[in-house]
Amino acid sequence: MSERPIAITAPPAGYADWLAELKIRIHSAQQRAALAVNRELVLLYWQIGRDILQRQSREGWGAKVIERLAHDLRTAFPDMKGFSPRNLKYMRSFAQAWPEAEFVQAVLAQLPWYHQLALLDKLTESAARRWYATKAIEHNWSRNVLVMQIETRAHTRAGQAITNFAERLPAPLSDLARESLKDPYRFDFLGLHDDAQERAIEQALVQHVTQFLLELGAGFAFVGRQVLLEVGGDEFFIDLLFYHLKLRCYVVIELKGGQFKPEHLGQLGFYLTAVDRQIKGEHDQPTIGLLLCKSKNKVVAEYALGDKTQPMGVAEFKLLESLPAELQTGLPSIEQIERELQALPGVPTEGD
Repeated sequence: MSERPIAITAPPAGYADWLAELKIRIHSAQQRAALAVNRELVLLYWQIGRDILQRQSREGWGAKVIERLAHDLRTAFPDMKGFSPRNLKYMRSFAQAWPEAEFVQAVLAQLPWYHQLALLDKLTESAARRWYATKAIEHNWSRNVLVMQIETRAHTRAGQAITNFAERLPAPLSDLARESLKDPYRFDFLGLHDDAQERAIEQALVQHVTQFLLELGAGFAFVGRQVLLEVGGDEFFIDLLFYHLKLRCYVVIELKGGQFKPEHLGQLGFYLTAVDRQIKGEHDQPTIGLLLCKSKNKVVAEYALGDKTQPMGVAEFKLLESLPAELQTGLPSIEQIERELQALPGVPTEGD
């Protein structure tokens, strides 16, 4: 018997708000359910891997037991994926890499299994694995973005810019600001060579702002390029202006196509003053400046920052870093990165 069509009538007062609330609750429940399933799966895989390790060590079982176990588990659970010999070996490696049950339960269980495989395949040091696992959770990285961060060695560059933040910003804001900057910045995705001029680099960064934001790191929101400032009847233009959502401040980025010179900071300081007086809101923190140059003398940069009263940093950028062939082929394409970022809430794209 076919269902009778529902007569469409005007909903009662308050129905639309109630429906919207229900949709949010259902979506949240779906997310919690998916996270719970992932957590149980990761913990199960860790326990299986631990059991394999223990029995091979204690009872002298050889590698062939994994083939036998894979066959028996797939026979017992024909509708359940994940019990191939290859995946069982990953479970063993997973348990071997992470012997602390507390860390697995508290941190790693928040990451999907394919993130775990990337950490195992791409890294050998425990400290580096912990850093990327923590950042992947903090910034909601997809697997492709996680792999890209690993292959560009993000953990060795984070917090490495030369700054005066410790002297010019209160704690803990100074620590957060320092960790928000890198050195060097990798602009391989632009496809430009070392002889590219400042304006060409700047234009290319805006054209690929999604990848630029990914390289800058979590929290940066693009405001504009060549932002006009009128001071005393004269016009000045900031190369790139961002707002940092965690620091709650504007970030002025100036590009210099050559080696760092102390006088560059004078121009940057002028822009910081103008932004603080003309753009900064009442509740915003002091504006931060970042000077990006192709090369720098570290000692000269430290001296130049020493007498500056405004928070500034100096870092290098690399247009075409020399990478081993296997890493070059392993990097995701620009299109892949853009697709991954479009799935993240709150990340501006080129059309924004």
